[in-house]
Amino acid sequence: MNLLFICSENKLRSPTAEEVFCQYKGINAIGAGTNKDAPTTISGDLIECAYIIFVMEKSHRKKVVSKFNSLLKDKKLVCLDIPDIYDRMEPALVELLKNKLKRYINNG
Repeated sequence: MNLLFICSENKLRSPTAEEVFCQYKGINAIGAGTNKDAPTTISGDLIECAYIIFVMEKSHRKKVVSKFNSLLKDKKLVCLDIPDIYDRMEPALVELLKNKLKRYINNG
């Protein structure tokens, strides 16, 4: 199962999610950012490969829908409502991500 995690800069939240969920059996996870200067920026290829797309905030959802609406027809796009207040791999962020994704993936 390919999971795509999107935040603004791809430096804190989405890389944390990528690192956490790549540990799960049967999961391929990648993080991307909506900003042009993100290490990995969101692209049509990433959208097309994703089984589920998780955005951290409503503003990310708006940007993804605005830019890639035609590619989202058969995709599940989920807003996790996780604010940009956490450090990368901060235990509270890891726990929050795991709790929010329980309904979408099997525990690895």
